[in-house]
This record gives sequence, structure tokens and C-alpha cells, in this order.
Amino acid sequence: MLKLTFLGTSAGVPTKDRNVTALAVECLNPYCSHSKASASQPSKKSRPWLLIDCGEGTQQQLLRTTLSVHQLAAICITHVHGDHCYGLPGLLASSAMSGRSEPLTIIAPQAINQLIEAVKVATDLYLPYTINFIAIEEVLSQDKDSQDNKIRLNITDQHHIDIDITLLSHRVPSHAFGMTQKISRRTLNTDKLIADRVPASKIWGQLQQGEDVYTKEGKRLYSADYVNTEEKRTRIVVAGDNDTPTCLQTALQDTDLLIHEATYTTPVLAKIQAKNLEFDPMHSSAALIGQFAQDRGVPNLILTHFSARFQSFDNPNSSTPNMGHIRTDAQSTYQGNLWLAADFAQYLVEGADRQVTVLGSTLDSSLSKLNS
Repeated sequence: MLKLTFLGTSAGVPTKDRNVTALAVECLNPYCSHSKASASQPSKKSRPWLLIDCGEGTQQQLLRTTLSVHQLAAICITHVHGDHCYGLPGLLASSAMSGRSEPLTIIAPQAINQLIEAVKVATDLYLPYTINFIAIEEVLSQDKDSQDNKIRLNITDQHHIDIDITLLSHRVPSHAFGMTQKISRRTLNTDKLIADRVPASKIWGQLQQGEDVYTKEGKRLYSADYVNTEEKRTRIVVAGDNDTPTCLQTALQDTDLLIHEATYTTPVLAKIQAKNLEFDPMHSSAALIGQFAQDRGVPNLILTHFSARFQSFDNPNSSTPNMGHIRTDAQSTYQGNLWLAADFAQYLVEGADRQVTVLGSTLDSSLSKLNS
């Protein structure tokens, strides 16, 4: 399972209700008894998580959640525009000051590495932890059939995240990150062991860990004969800025959820494009991404990265641009499960049945504690 917390959902500039782009993805293990039960109210020591984009103010947003920089496994930056990366230097510095010592993986355009190095020199920034920087350009240059174009983050030996990258269409190179979580569990067939007269001992544990062993009598026991392996798979695709949803045609295979920008409604996008023929913002409308998701059979769609002109209330009959206009634009072309992201909104993605559950908001939990 993957738990999503939206830390910023505005495009270009922040508003009173929305910060600029950032998304936290927590990696939950459903085989742990506490994971699902506490998904909406996790302990202060969060599970491993990833950050997708890091707009200005992201570290301040994190203070209103239970997420800890000490459990942050990787940061993925979709492209170099400031509303997606200006918060990165501050977050790295704050992580250092909070005592982080574990290495941190950053997957981003090469220019982001140059930004980090420039900030380190210009501001005398010292990072006591290692940054493992993976340049997107190098990943995409690999042969498409090569395993090198997939980045694996190992959480445990039976729990990992595979990240693949898709080039999108925007004013600068922008990318989507496909995240596939795979968790396996080995279950020991104790009835068969007892039937084969293998007494309970450390041999049972070795078999469950995948080891082939010998008994005292010299008989070889194969782990595969006594262990059943169950695997859970969850996949989401998180897209950066993009005006051509069909770029994601291949990436969406067997995907449980697509998260995509919907900066404008169809009328607003047309008006912007007609106003200045020499400048195309190269963003998607809600209807455009909705039509693609419908044609592709995407079961669940979360829209985000809304223009600051759209107010947070939902009233399609209002003359003031608002979320109701975004929603109706998307629903004119998409009939699947649709959500419009808000700052601190949380969702739980369960890959087994492609279910997405709305958990509410981290602010809801905070208000409940204050009122109790």
C-alpha cells in the first residue's frame, strides 16, 4: 500500500489555501499488523517515504504532518521550474540541522545537482549525509530493455520500490515517475513439515528465509517445497507538468492511480493560448487529461497543480473560477474515480483491488486532537 499526502497543489505561485507542488508517498507494508490500522494516524516515527517535487515552503508544510526527514528515502524532481524545486535547498539544509546522517537519494534533472552544488558554495552549506544523485538524463539514455533504466529502492529484502521515468511535453524537459511497490511474504507450510517428520527447530526459520538446508540425517530440504510466497503490488504514476497526456500511454499499463496536473479548464486554456500566440504555457486542462484517462481505462485519477485563479470552494454555478469548474471540466470526459487534490489531503492506494481510499486531511487529525 502507498499512502499519499499532498503538501502543495498550486501551480506557479502559492495561494492562501495552497502551497506549490510537493507530494509525499509513504511505503506501507500491509503484512505488518499495524500498517493498515494506523494508516490515517501514523506514529511520529513514520514509515519510509518519498517526496515528489519540492516547491518553496515544502519543509514548512511537512511540519504540519507526522512525516520525518529521517525516514525520507528519496526525493524525485519532475523538472527544473521553481514551483517544483525551489524548496529543495532549504529542506536539505534543515535535514542536516535536524541530525540526519543516512544517505539520501535524489532523482532529478542534472541541473538540480548543479543547483545544489551552487547553493552549497554560495551559502557555505554543509551536509553531513551523502547525496546519491541520479540524473534523469542518464537513466533515459539507457537501452529501454535494460534493467538500468529502472531505479530500485530497497526498503527491506522483501519490500522495494521500482521507479521508472517517462519524458513528458512541457516548456522544459518534464517527467513522470512510475512507482511500483512490491512486497512479498513467505509463509511456512508447517503441516507439510510435520507430515515429513521435520521437528520444529531453527531449520524451520532457515527454510522460511529461503535457505535450503540439511537435516542431521543428511537429508536435503528445499525451501521451495515448504514455503509459500505471496506478493502484493501497487503502482502509481505521478506526472510533472505536461500538455500531451498521450506521452504516458505506455507508463500507465497496470497502474492503479494516475496523478496529473490540471492547471486549467478547457475555456481558460483556450483563452490563454489565444491571448498570446507566441507563448504556450504547455499545461493540460482537466478535460484533456480526463479524456486520456478515460480512453486508457485508468480506474483512479487525482488532479492537482491548479492555477491560482481557481478558488478552493466547489461551486460550478459561480462566476468566480473555482474547483467546481475544474471538476465539471474533468467529469465531462472522465467517468472513473476522480479526486481534486487539496493541501494535506491524504489517500491510501491498495493495489490488490485497485482501491483508493480517502483518508481525509492531516489538518483534520490535528483539529480533532485540539478539540478533544
